[in-house]
Order: sequence, then structure tokens, then C-alpha cells
Amino acid sequence: MSAIAVTCALIEQGGRVLVARRPDGKSLAGKWEFPGGKVHPGEDTVGCLQREIEEELGCRVMVHEALSPVIHRYPDRTIELIPFRCRLLSGEPRALEHAEIRWLEPKDVPGLDLAEADKPILQEYLERLAGSSRS
Repeated sequence: MSAIAVTCALIEQGGRVLVARRPDGKSLAGKWEFPGGKVHPGEDTVGCLQREIEEELGCRVMVHEALSPVIHRYPDRTIELIPFRCRLLSGEPRALEHAEIRWLEPKDVPGLDLAEADKPILQEYLERLAGSSRS
């Protein structure tokens, strides 16, 4: 079974990052994640992420850094989660397809019930933030 390509955005603003809680009735209901979605055939990952953020959050983002993709096997499927650091271009994020969204300081995100595939992405993100604050 090949991995399903899925993008996700670590949207940064004012030292905080946006997280979203998956709605009831969807897979991984109640888990927190970095928002994004499946890459359509013929679509590039940046274009996918911009489309998904507009659909899910009603805002536009500028992608400014790729993080390392993660392959994760859930019981029913395998995904390749492709993360990007982003900043808001226009609009204010709204929970159009999620149960809830929150702006959190990055150090507070590990306390959430995060989807498994998002955990190594969060780890790399926190390491990059720690590295940039030291330089």
C-alpha cells in the first residue's frame, strides 16, 4: 500500500503557532493537528497546502520553509505528511472544517493530544526554533 501524500502548515504569527482539533465523525476525531490535507493528482505540495488552508481556515498563507516529511502508518492507511512553516498573508483563520483552532506558544503544543504523524514534525519544529534562538 503506497503512502497518501498529505501537506500540513505550521502557521506562525506573533511567536505562536496554529493548531486545529479534528471534528467528530472524521478519522482521528478529537486529535489536534497542524492543518492541511491530501495532495490531488497533478498538484504540487505548496499549491495543495495553500488550497487546503483556504478551504479549511478561510485564509491565505505564504509558505516560507519546508520541514522533513514523515511517513506514518495508521491502522487503516499510511500517509506521508509533508510539513511547511507558513505565515498569514490575508484573512483571519476560522474553524470551517475543524472542531476548534487555537494559537499556542510552540512550547505548549506537546501538552495536546496530537495526531501521531504530527509528533515528529512538532519535534523538528521545536528543535529548529531552539537552534534559531541560540544563533
